Amino acid sequence: VQLQASGGGLVQTGDSLRLSCGVSGRDFNRYVMGWLRQAPGKEREFVTSITWNGGTTRYADSVKGRFTISRDSVKNTVYLQMNNLKPEDTAVYFCAARWFTRAVYEYFGQGTQVTVSS
Repeated sequence: VQLQASGGGLVQTGDSLRLSCGVSGRDFNRYVMGWLRQAPGKEREFVTSITWNGGTTRYADSVKGRFTISRDSVKNTVYLQMNNLKPEDTAVYFCAARWFTRAVYEYFGQGTQVTVSS
């Protein structure tokens, strides 16, 4: 599975931003797609995930109600819509994939920087 993330940038508190992740490779429709993030000096953390076929989603408590993950099966793209951004959302965001039976993400795209100024 190959992942290509884009869409990061510098925004202000309360702004919105949408990240995109292009997906290619074999059997990617059997993968769970996710977004993880890593802030400076912190460990990488889970943000959200979606099953490719069923569309079942999960969210970290810190982003519930503000972030929305979705996928476009025609464009083979996963999106992360981020609304009401806060300075604590500042991080490098990674698109990731894991086989649906596995708990650990195996594939990562290059990170995209999101910076939220106060």
